Parts: sequence; structure tokens; C-alpha cells
Amino acid sequence: MLIDISQEVFSCKVFPGDPSPQREVKLSITEGAVCNLTAFSMCAHNGTHVDAPYHFLNDGRTIDQMPLDSFVGDCFVARRSGDIHAEDAEDILRSARETGGSERILLAGKLTVCADAARVFADAGIKLLGNESQTVGPEEAPMEVHLILLGAGVVLLEGIVLDEVDEGRYTLCAAPLNLGGSDGSPCRAILYR
Repeated sequence: MLIDISQEVFSCKVFPGDPSPQREVKLSITEGAVCNLTAFSMCAHNGTHVDAPYHFLNDGRTIDQMPLDSFVGDCFVARRSGDIHAEDAEDILRSARETGGSERILLAGKLTVCADAARVFADAGIKLLGNESQTVGPEEAPMEVHLILLGAGVVLLEGIVLDEVDEGRYTLCAAPLNLGGSDGSPCRAILYR
């Protein structure tokens, strides 16, 4: 079973202050063109996207420098709500290890990853941390959590949709576009079980 956990791009959620995706029809068969052709513009962090370390670290790796196995492989979906602290992160990692999906953690629910939880995830050496909001950490002050995780080389998968996904182990594919020199990239995130 394949589960699409991505937002549709042109109607996606956008972090406050970021530009929204724009679609432009360049050619249309109904208007006599030989084909339909669409152009678009968007921020690398609109909708479902990944953050590379370069997003918050000027000397960090860009999206094209990140190993693909960060984005593809076994993962664990944990359903929580509210503020996620260190003991919550330890509990999530314990459950993930029991299933064999502890390298990539996806957090389902309306929640905020706090700095102490970010340190636990970073110290555990996970490859990817995903969440449903447009930013990991508090929306009004996301920098500290980003610095902890991205500084440890943890890729962030933000803006996923896990409404219909049960807690447990899955295989994740969330490969970004190969945007050379970019701090992030939109992606089509899919779970397989």
C-alpha cells in the first residue's frame, strides 16, 4: 500500500512571510497550442519540503550535497500532540528501535518539537525528522531547534500530511529535487507499508 503524505503544491500551506507558489499557463491546447505547458515559481520551503543544513548554517551542506539515503528508507511514524520534550523523544526513539525504523522519524499530530527533544534526536544520530507543520520547532522562534538538528546533519521533512496514517513502521521516499546550491527543496513524500 502506497500512501501519499504530500500537500498539493498550489493550494499548500506556506510559512508566514514566504511567497506562495504561483502557476502560469504558457500554452493551452484549448487555445490552439500544440500542447499544454505550465510554468511555476515557488519558495523551496512551500508545502511538503525538506530542509538541508545550509538553510540555517552558512557552511552547511546544500540539498544536492545530502546523501539520498537520508530521504529513502525505513521510518517510524509516532502520533503525539502538544510540546515534545526530551522524555517524549526518548520514548519515540525507543518505540522506533523496537520496529527497526529508528533512522527516520515522522511526527504526526499538532505538536512542537522543543530544543531538549531536538538534542535527543540529534544525539541519537537519526537521518531525518519529519513533522506536519511548516517548520520544526516553535513557529515564532524556529532557529534554535533548526540549528540543533541541522547542525547534527539531520534532514528536516516539513509539511507532511499524516491524517490517515497509523503509528508504526513504514518505508519512506521523500527525495528532493536536485536543486544545486539550495537550502531546501519541495518533494513528493510517500510511505509504503
